[in-house]
Amino acid sequence: MSDVSEMTTDLGSDVATESGASREGVSGEAVSGGAATGDVATGVAATDAVATGSAPSASSAEAAGSVGEGAETSQAVQDAGAAAAPSENALEEEGDIAADYIEELLDICDLDGDIDIDARAGRAYVSVNSSEDSNLRLLSQPDTVQALQELTRLAVQTKTGGFSRLILDVGGSRQIREAELAQLVTDAVDRIEVGGEFSVALAPMSSYERKVVHDIVAARGFSSNSEGEGRDRHTVIKQS
Repeated sequence: MSDVSEMTTDLGSDVATESGASREGVSGEAVSGGAATGDVATGVAATDAVATGSAPSASSAEAAGSVGEGAETSQAVQDAGAAAAPSENALEEEGDIAADYIEELLDICDLDGDIDIDARAGRAYVSVNSSEDSNLRLLSQPDTVQALQELTRLAVQTKTGGFSRLILDVGGSRQIREAELAQLVTDAVDRIEVGGEFSVALAPMSSYERKVVHDIVAARGFSSNSEGEGRDRHTVIKQS
């Protein structure tokens, strides 16, 4: 079981690194990413190592590469993706495709999980949950969830031909991450209020996480903005 955990962590780290440029835009920020390339089967094949605990296969490397290829798009494609708001039906279709993909992945990995689909604020949300004693926790590490989200988006994009901003949550990983982001904001606010710093820059994050930070900062009565480009884009917090 420890081998499976190590493989899921490695998969998360490798694919999340390669696909960082494909992270979605929120609140007027440009959407990175584009039409998916390659066969969805390569994404499924990338989970073989998780199921077997063996070394990553060539198919696994191809899957990670496909995610990176899907992430490298022109600014024109990014702008078009940001401007086009998907319809409710399109979001429901995204959720259904993603649920089928995740269900197949769970079967490959011999993991148990209940899949819930939601559509709100221009995004499809897919949540995978199970009982406390479930082995689903093997896939709930942040890097692994990010990698699986990128692969799931790739599966959706291959089916629909359009860019996906789908959000995946596994075992409450998003709630855990949001609590971590709230603590980062608290620490930054303390540095401003107590330490006398004019502003505090947080580490680079995805645009989804930056949006969460912006909301938390606003609730605390401070202001924030995103700075930097690409993978270096980050949030800067300051007094209002």
